[in-house]
Amino acid sequence: MRAKVLIAAAELKDAVEEVLPALREQNISVFILSEECNTVGIETLTDKINHASDEPLLPDLRSNVTMDSPGVYIYTSGTTGLPKAAPVPQYRIWAASFFLASSGVTSKDVIYVNLPLYHSSGLLIGLTGAIERGITVVLKRKFSTSDFWEDCRKHNVTVMQYIGEIMRYLCNTPKTNNDQNHKVRLAVGNGIRSDVWREFVNRFGSINIKELYAATEGNMSIVNYVGKIGAVGRVNFYHKKVFPYALIKYDIERDEPVRDSRGLCVEVPKGETGLFVSKVTNLAPFIGYANNHQQTEKKRLRDVFQKGDLYFNSGDLLRIDQDNFIYFQDRVGDTFRWKGENVATTEVSDVLTMMDFIKEANVYGVHVPGHEGRIGMAAVMLREGTQFDCSSMCSHVVNYLPSYARPRFVRIQNSLRITGTFKQIKVKLVQEGFSPTLIQDPLYFLDQGQMRYILMTQDIYNSIVSGNIKL
Repeated sequence: MRAKVLIAAAELKDAVEEVLPALREQNISVFILSEECNTVGIETLTDKINHASDEPLLPDLRSNVTMDSPGVYIYTSGTTGLPKAAPVPQYRIWAASFFLASSGVTSKDVIYVNLPLYHSSGLLIGLTGAIERGITVVLKRKFSTSDFWEDCRKHNVTVMQYIGEIMRYLCNTPKTNNDQNHKVRLAVGNGIRSDVWREFVNRFGSINIKELYAATEGNMSIVNYVGKIGAVGRVNFYHKKVFPYALIKYDIERDEPVRDSRGLCVEVPKGETGLFVSKVTNLAPFIGYANNHQQTEKKRLRDVFQKGDLYFNSGDLLRIDQDNFIYFQDRVGDTFRWKGENVATTEVSDVLTMMDFIKEANVYGVHVPGHEGRIGMAAVMLREGTQFDCSSMCSHVVNYLPSYARPRFVRIQNSLRITGTFKQIKVKLVQEGFSPTLIQDPLYFLDQGQMRYILMTQDIYNSIVSGNIKL
């Protein structure tokens, strides 16, 4: 089903006007959240909301809505390719709304939501969960380290949401005598590193952290209810019985699961890292992506433990220890995570090869000490007879990519390594990182102060690793 209506915030009016002719050709109705608008083809919505009746809507208007009906579409890059629309049915919204309740949130709590509502966490867990509990929501337009604790004190916040980077940002702020002067007792979210977890509770008080693991388009989730630092959950016999899942051996270089002589996948023993897969069943269906059969099929893994079975391929590497605690390790495939956002390497590569001097680009993420996830880096091959243009390259990525997706490091190579099936090889590049002592190729760093790529030096490298240069 294609979109029929576009509703935009007032500050996006100029952007909407740019594409308005195309929208009108497709008979899409356009509304703007404002009381006034002089643009032909754009209707106002705020005035209509203000004059709308307070009476309940007629039941007939939702008579065709069932638990399987689409509730929202949430765009996710998943682990392959460009961002895709994941349909979230009504039953998934309903189920997600109970996460706060299962974490101990009561009708007396106040929740602070500073995550974007186009993400599953902010919308389905934070906002919808608060509606289920009937509690007050403090909705922050944009996360701010300087405002965070002051907002919590001002509004008597007792529950906060997070992603790993938020916790790290808060821990990196200057310490004050006021750090534990707040009422926050519970934090729910995902992606917090073990060292940040310890530092956070030591500095800001005994806040109960509920770390979870899930994917917008996935068919199951895991929650660390017991508070084991660093874990995303624990193997539970009954949970695994109802929602079967496993960690299987994965060949990073070939970018595919390892299979035995029978063509079946191999489960890893405890303590080893493996690809997390979850069985597709009637209780745990995988819907896939809207109008994108090809990308949906990429997430379906068949013949896993027996011929004919079907599993959801998470694209994530996890590990289960001897005490059955589960830990997130890394992502595989085309996507890495930086600043709490998924970065689709194919999308970034496509943007880079738009430059007339870049022939090919291999985009990947590299680890930086003291940071969550991996930061963007690109190995590029220049067209014959051209040179790397530091300034235009910077302008190009700033114009076409969000800040978290811009490659901060660029490595110039004479040729890019590929597999026998023409897949770009990233493993060795990832291992070499961005160290000028390991890399003999020309290496550049995106200096956001100068707004250009500059030659990487050992001094710049040392400043990045020490944290003196902020990324």
